[in-house]
Amino acid sequence: MNPIIRLKDFVEEMEVVSDEIKVFLNIRTGEFATHSTEELGAAEVGADLEKFPEWQRAVIQQAGEVLFSDDFRELPTKFEIHEYKIMESFCYSVEDEALSHRLLNGIRGRGAFRYFKDVVYEFGIEKEWFQFREQAFKEIAIDWLETNNIAYTDDSEPS
Repeated sequence: MNPIIRLKDFVEEMEVVSDEIKVFLNIRTGEFATHSTEELGAAEVGADLEKFPEWQRAVIQQAGEVLFSDDFRELPTKFEIHEYKIMESFCYSVEDEALSHRLLNGIRGRGAFRYFKDVVYEFGIEKEWFQFREQAFKEIAIDWLETNNIAYTDDSEPS
């Protein structure tokens, strides 16, 4: 029987995903495996492990197990999560029209993420932002889990 994944744990693992870091779920055990793209690349091409520090050799071997096993599924990538789109959706959800426009104007161009966070904190709406972001991540996670036919539980739902 396959494990039931805690949605909260899944979302926390999604937050680790970046350009350099990929996270995988072992669908048989429910455990997560996190690897850098360097480790995964070395494992994929069968790199000579002697060229790596001893501590990294075992990690590269584990990365190979992740890549070449049918038991692992890669969590949504940075592009599937699309945090910029989540920020944009939040901007449109802000009821104060002037603040909404300020946020929207700020996320255009260089420094968008920094500016967005500065304005969020300046206006004291960080709680609303983090709740919105968490909900967006949960929706992405639920979609991924259901698409992959993986059972999950949401501890945040009232009993």
